[in-house]
Amino acid sequence: MPTTVVDALAGLPKRSDRGFRFRALDGSEHRYSWGELEIEATRRARLLMGLGLHKGDRVALVLAEPHEFVLTFLGAVLGGIVPVPIYPRASFRAKNAYVDTVVHIVNAAGARVLVTLGATRPVIDEVVQAGAKLEQVVAIEELLQRAEGTAQLATVRPDDLCFLQFTSGSTSLPKGVMVTHRSVVANGLAFLGPAGAKRFDDDVALTWLPLFHDMGLIGFVLGTMMTDLPTVLLPTESFARRPTMWMQAMSDYKASITFAPNFAYALAAKRSRDKDLEGLDLSRVRVAGCGAEPISASVMRGFVQRFASAGFREEALLPGYGMAEATLAITFHPQGTKLVTDRVDAKSMREGHAVPAREGAAEVLELVSCGVAFPEHEVAIVADNGTRLPERRVGEIIARGPSVTAGYFENPEATATTYKDGWLHTGDLGYVADGNLYVCGRIKDLIIIRGANYYPQDIEWAVAEVPGVRRDNVVAFSTMRGDEEVLIVAAEGNSSDAAELRKAIAARVGEASGVAPSHVAIVRVGSLPKTSSGKIQRRRTKQLHEAGLLEEHG
Repeated sequence: MPTTVVDALAGLPKRSDRGFRFRALDGSEHRYSWGELEIEATRRARLLMGLGLHKGDRVALVLAEPHEFVLTFLGAVLGGIVPVPIYPRASFRAKNAYVDTVVHIVNAAGARVLVTLGATRPVIDEVVQAGAKLEQVVAIEELLQRAEGTAQLATVRPDDLCFLQFTSGSTSLPKGVMVTHRSVVANGLAFLGPAGAKRFDDDVALTWLPLFHDMGLIGFVLGTMMTDLPTVLLPTESFARRPTMWMQAMSDYKASITFAPNFAYALAAKRSRDKDLEGLDLSRVRVAGCGAEPISASVMRGFVQRFASAGFREEALLPGYGMAEATLAITFHPQGTKLVTDRVDAKSMREGHAVPAREGAAEVLELVSCGVAFPEHEVAIVADNGTRLPERRVGEIIARGPSVTAGYFENPEATATTYKDGWLHTGDLGYVADGNLYVCGRIKDLIIIRGANYYPQDIEWAVAEVPGVRRDNVVAFSTMRGDEEVLIVAAEGNSSDAAELRKAIAARVGEASGVAPSHVAIVRVGSLPKTSSGKIQRRRTKQLHEAGLLEEHG
């Protein structure tokens, strides 16, 4: 059993038919068998060392080309250098915010060198001008033309840093999670390997997820590599342009394993047309994981119904729960079993009790089970004072096990707040019922009005069903007005529909939650702030609203 990523790569079979396939937007492919991957990563390790980088030094990577990112990332890892993945700029919007975020990550990581593409060098030059404390910025094209050198690679040990995974920044500035080789191996083998999952020799994994973030990087680069799982890596832009290409690619490559957030399943089902299903074969899909954000039961069922005619089975759905501080995943629904949901009384949930709803009850919340903890891992629910709570009581989710990371890089205060007595305090609310974990949302996002608890995603999901509202572009939060807390809902929509949308949203929120929003803001499409991984920033939206900077349609 490998103890480091370096061991894992060295121990893989050097068969030509197993490795990574990177598909570009134009349909061309770069293929690397495990043996070719090791050779090229070793070459890049020496090239990085030729820049003066030593074991433990940090190198920031802003590489939009997936194959260049993966090969350079693994090169750093093989050389004992600590890669810091940073998301490439996706659009021309919010340029200043992007520059500020990259400056923060580079300086917080103490990165000495940043490697990027020649095409993105100009924006990185702006990052340097804005205060990034870098010694060198190197274009990958230039780096690859240098002489390799013969330097001896450093010895890498299980407790050495493998890489720094910066959090998405949905509730605070991104923090650098210290991911060791030991925690990567433990997590990868728990959710993809022999310890916690069935594997078949003809399995093929496929993803379009961004590789700079934990689900794409750990799930479909490090995890699949460590478990000898051939993997197809598609450009993220291809999903953004045409969501149904995900299902078409699964069919074309005869893929059996994929993962994505809840919004992707909703979008793929919504954007598919009947003709997209013609000739589609999803019968080989046996694991369709879902995580990274709250999971909607109606979205999961809608996806199954939409693609059932193509052979997709409900048993393939695999909801899970995790976070960067636990490397990636913490719990998974058992493979090959049908979706499990819990219908609870909405009024009781506002008081922190997940009471099963009576038949015909008017106000019901349906939550999706995220399964059980991995082997050698443990999950518990605690109250504000740290005491354990029984089943069906809502509290903070805490976790411990070998996948839990070493804390935040050079941030002892944040580490002490999140990692206590061997437990990771996730900051998420949830409960356990019949041994299954149900996730309610972030503690910091909880809306409390007149002593009752409201979970923002429940309100957001309800509003997303209103015609004219863009799904996954709705934010619910509370703010003080006078002496009381009030509910605000912001949604993206067209200016011509603003007045009617406000009325429809207010009515829908009242029906779904029993509370009337104090204000409904209709904002222009694409204006709600999001993290690098596409999560809505509720706190930032609230700040903009309170400062009068949330631009609303009249």
